[in-house]
Amino acid sequence: MYASLLYEMNPGTVKIIARKDRQAALKRSKITVNGKVYVFDFVKPDAEPPSAVDLIIIAVKFPHLQQAIQDIRGFVSKDTIVISLLNGISSEEVIGKQIGFEHMLYAYAVGMDAVRCGTETNYKKSGKIVFGEKNNTTLSEKVQAIKDLFERAAIPYDIPANMIKALWFKFMMNTGVNQASAVLRATYGMFQQNQEARKLMLMAAEEVLLLSKKEGIDLSRSDIDEFIRIVDGLNPFGKTSMLQDIEAGRKSEVDIFAGTVVELGKKHGVSTPINETLLKIILSMESVASSWTSAIGR
Repeated sequence: MYASLLYEMNPGTVKIIARKDRQAALKRSKITVNGKVYVFDFVKPDAEPPSAVDLIIIAVKFPHLQQAIQDIRGFVSKDTIVISLLNGISSEEVIGKQIGFEHMLYAYAVGMDAVRCGTETNYKKSGKIVFGEKNNTTLSEKVQAIKDLFERAAIPYDIPANMIKALWFKFMMNTGVNQASAVLRATYGMFQQNQEARKLMLMAAEEVLLLSKKEGIDLSRSDIDEFIRIVDGLNPFGKTSMLQDIEAGRKSEVDIFAGTVVELGKKHGVSTPINETLLKIILSMESVASSWTSAIGR
């Protein structure tokens, strides 16, 4: 979705880093966004960078992060900025340790309702990219540069004063709606209309709110209210990324949602029964799906 917006601004500004086999598969299937076919330039991870790379956007799922880090290494030069749109609260730390924290800005995407099927992506709401340094009371040169780019590309964005709190807000959202949607096989409409589904979503999120206070982040009830407002504004037929993973038989990101909540609960002596239950259910769903795939393969 974001690659298509950058392409619309200037086709020459965006390239997709992909290994040879992935390039072939993407070219064969064609990448379509909201009904339009995009013919992106691809570069292999071991290729000579076409020029100095100003910005790298990592937009994979967490299980593929280590491979993505290896793939971008040859494109990171002295002034390259890297932002990660991954869910959770740990990807910047993981990436920064391997390529250097001087390249990193914190970031996440929120409020989108994109649904991907194969190489076809459709959305009504593009949401926004929330990004910045840890503290953005004064914008750094890196933040200003990305702000200018997003404005030229018509990519909605937000630069919060407290970026770490903002990351925890997205973590709270993901922990609530992504996981509840996965176990209920529910679109956003279910959480807008069904009070029991809504309650499950909020119970999971409220465990994150409690842990945030233990971590010195201090999310509040107003953040829960904002979470509800965002969910209520999404396309009722849209699906969370975790539900899309479950339906496609892919490994989900439950480890960085419920798994992280459970670990933080143990660290602080806080009970997290909702996320403990969701973790067990989703891991069981993945195991059953894997068993079926293996059986069909045989």
